[in-house]
Amino acid sequence: MDSRVPRADRPRDSRRRPTRPSDRREEPIPRSWPELRERIVACQRCPRLRVYCERVAREKKAAHRQDVYWGRPVPGFGDPAARILILGLAPAAHGANRTGRPFTGDGSGDFLMRALHATGLASIPTSRTADDGLTLHDAYITAAVKCAPPENRPTPGEIAACHPYLEAEVDALGNVRVVVALGRIASDAYWRLARRYYGPHKGPRPPFGHGRLYRPDRPDQPILVESYHPSRQNTNTRRLTPEMLEHVFRLAVRMKDGE
Repeated sequence: MDSRVPRADRPRDSRRRPTRPSDRREEPIPRSWPELRERIVACQRCPRLRVYCERVAREKKAAHRQDVYWGRPVPGFGDPAARILILGLAPAAHGANRTGRPFTGDGSGDFLMRALHATGLASIPTSRTADDGLTLHDAYITAAVKCAPPENRPTPGEIAACHPYLEAEVDALGNVRVVVALGRIASDAYWRLARRYYGPHKGPRPPFGHGRLYRPDRPDQPILVESYHPSRQNTNTRRLTPEMLEHVFRLAVRMKDGE
């Protein structure tokens, strides 16, 4: 007689298992804008991030109690023919996770947009809502991770799971000459892109630093310009000032114009 307990009758393990990015096979990510946007918004690859974003959207912040939160992955935004790619970390819980547009609805967005407006890359110096009339010229903003992470700290697995979407955005843009990396994680994402498209970097990788510029040997590889992230932690302490960020984008504009 078989003494094994049938699968359906076995007691369930009540221990909470960690949620990790899904490794199930998916259809290839589209490289055309409408389909790519739809795929990003519908993504369920990272259970921890989806649970967090949906919980934030339900509970809300007191100041935004009457708002309807986006609460889904946030696709990039900007000029589809952009030569400057602005790369951030991830949506803010009560910023882009609320409004559905990168760097929109919080102090970081306004801080960034003042610099973009001053350098001719943005039509207005603020970024408050997704329907505020803001347009970007020759610039596209996205993030290494498309969902807001708890404490602004995505796991390495979550960063890796989201990276194919960044590759698809770069492919769809097709003419990126300069990448402005806002923070170390964004800089790391640039180097992953470079390895994917141009092969391993020869020699030690340049260290991250505000205002640093990396000009590749290959003329077809985008130039990297690094900046501190315009988070409140950096701007309130004046680790990053408006003048410092504006300098970064003036440099990026010169680089994309071939100077």
